[in-house]
Amino acid sequence: MERIALEPVESVEITTLVDNQWDMLLLSQERAVRPPMSPAGRPQVEAPFFVDPQLPEMLIAEHGYSALASITKNGRTRRLMFDAGLSVGGLAHNLHALQISLADVEGIVMSHGHFDHVGGLHGLAKEHGAPRVPMLLHPDFWLRRRARLPAGAFELPVPSKAAMQGAGFEITEQRQPSLLLDSSVLITGEVDRTTEFEKGFAVHEAWRDGDWTPDPLIFDDQALIANVRGKGLVVLTGCGHAGIVNIVRYAKKLTGVARVAAIVGGFHLGGPLFAPILPQTVEALAAFEPGLIVPGHCTGFDAVRAISLAMPDAFVVNSVGTRFVVSA
Repeated sequence: MERIALEPVESVEITTLVDNQWDMLLLSQERAVRPPMSPAGRPQVEAPFFVDPQLPEMLIAEHGYSALASITKNGRTRRLMFDAGLSVGGLAHNLHALQISLADVEGIVMSHGHFDHVGGLHGLAKEHGAPRVPMLLHPDFWLRRRARLPAGAFELPVPSKAAMQGAGFEITEQRQPSLLLDSSVLITGEVDRTTEFEKGFAVHEAWRDGDWTPDPLIFDDQALIANVRGKGLVVLTGCGHAGIVNIVRYAKKLTGVARVAAIVGGFHLGGPLFAPILPQTVEALAAFEPGLIVPGHCTGFDAVRAISLAMPDAFVVNSVGTRFVVSA
């Protein structure tokens, strides 16, 4: 595949809208701006069991992921939403609590079709109306899927194309890489699998041709890439089912950019299935020498701990509402 001309930008800001963790005691630092603890200026909710019967609206953490990517080029900032979290109301709630409007969002990117990245779309449409912008996703997004576990098979809720289109989402399906925002953002499409150790999600199956078939590679998994001038690539993932090392390698291959400024999102390394590849994965991630690494969502405690120990200067803990900034 020919190199893709991803234009450099001045800055990338990633705001975590939904993730597995919210810690209101975390302090801001140079690369991570946390929501203020002070209730001043924040929406209030009724709380009759207090002397002053109201509380600032708190954020919600859940097993899901959503982020807002803000890209600044030539002095102009443009925004994309990436995934929508798990619960029907979580994304809409956090947007309200953070006082973030999606009125100027120019597109929605869905990393893949698993329900912990799709569930919040209904609440978003109900509370704010479906943004009348393109929604980019892979054709396999709609597959019926299940996880074959020792205790039995767990079938995942399946996204409804008809319902999403009926709500007003403008769906675009693409397997190949896509350039967005006047070549400021690259969506990977299907990711090349090049490592020897990232074999996918072994218990994952898809319904094809009237039967359940192995689907460990989850080909609809895709990432968002930007190139910050003088700093390198910013890589944003939803679950990283393609393998986080594969994803970063593919981003470098597509763009021809060698440096990696930041890796943010879910890396899907939690649990016993992925424990055997943790050492190789962490070693490969460290070899990229990212300036910032923020493992969240499905990365898993053991992997987050290993990453934090291997890359202490680059590692920052994720939390709902945090804005991560990479600037030229």
